[in-house]
Amino acid sequence: MAEPEKDLKKLEAEQAREDASLLANLDKEAKEYDKDSEIARILAAFRANAYDVLDLQPGVPDEDIKRTYRKISLLIHPDKSSNPRAPDAFDRLALAHQVLLDEKKRAILDEAIADARMLLMRDLKLTVDSEEVKDPDTVFMGKWKEKVKWVLADNEARRQRQVKAQMQEEGRERRKEEAEVTERKRKRDAEVEWEKTREGRIGSWREFSKKGVAAGGDKKKKKMKTLG
Repeated sequence: MAEPEKDLKKLEAEQAREDASLLANLDKEAKEYDKDSEIARILAAFRANAYDVLDLQPGVPDEDIKRTYRKISLLIHPDKSSNPRAPDAFDRLALAHQVLLDEKKRAILDEAIADARMLLMRDLKLTVDSEEVKDPDTVFMGKWKEKVKWVLADNEARRQRQVKAQMQEEGRERRKEEAEVTERKRKRDAEVEWEKTREGRIGSWREFSKKGVAAGGDKKKKKMKTLG
């Protein structure tokens, strides 16, 4: 039976190793928790609102967007996480980053957010001078975020209706063009058939004319015949 260690320095060294191992495991667990928590947050965010996905406020400079994306992407990168939902969260994060760095797309999003603020103020009967608007609390910000969802969803529904109407109009135009092409082809085919039977019609007319002339000659001769 092995004797217990009695040397103070060795005992302290063993304890230090155990403490370091424990801290490392706790740190690893904490990081995994942070990863899973961030993945869950991204997937719960309204994907049409790129600010919400990146957990940023509207109006932030491009550098903040790039910095935040880099920080979060390193945390939840699929190659560093065992979470099966990490790839989906990472894709949403990357798309949000692209949207906010696209001047045109970001302008459209900013306009929708501004519209949501205006609609919320109208619903709550507030003005730009209202305290809730000048210094918004978490309640106002929560309502604003929900209103942004509504505006973005409404905008998308409008866009889809416009696309559908455009497709229907294009379908009508296409059918009209196809009908015109079919009619032109029918006329061409009729003209070709007419030309094919032209010689036959002319021959028939000539034959008819000859008979008519012969018959007319006989009548004239009979008419000129005298009696007695």
